[in-house]
Amino acid sequence: MGTVQQLYLARGYTLNLLKKADEDAWDRQPEGFSNTIRWNAGHIYNLADYLLSQALESYEVQHREWAGYFKAGTSPSDWLELPPSEEELFAAMKDQGKFISELTDEQLGRAPDTPIEIGKFITLYTVDEVLSFLAWHEGIHAGLIDGLARVNR
Repeated sequence: MGTVQQLYLARGYTLNLLKKADEDAWDRQPEGFSNTIRWNAGHIYNLADYLLSQALESYEVQHREWAGYFKAGTSPSDWLELPPSEEELFAAMKDQGKFISELTDEQLGRAPDTPIEIGKFITLYTVDEVLSFLAWHEGIHAGLIDGLARVNR
């Protein structure tokens, strides 16, 4: 299975979890969890938005204004304004998934102008490597969304 299919599968799984989550559970942060369902969904979207824009000239950041809510190190307890709604996040994630599913083999093999460094130990040299990282990242946060949904029932 190629990376486009892996990320498409991960995105479908995440969207299904979000659809099934109780609406009032999106913003509950149980003890032991550092964030909420809304934050995890937005974080998945936000990181993909950023990395895709770094890796592909054809990808434009769609919701730059969301970064302050969802980038690493942020927390719902710090939000001073209302974050994007469930509907906005779901639609944006679905659209982003559609864009990813339409990437060609030629695009996957392309190298960004500058390799993308994530922390000290990860460097991504191709679009394919970016998608592989995003599939892994999404899987982690989808697991958190699943756990939060279960705890908040």
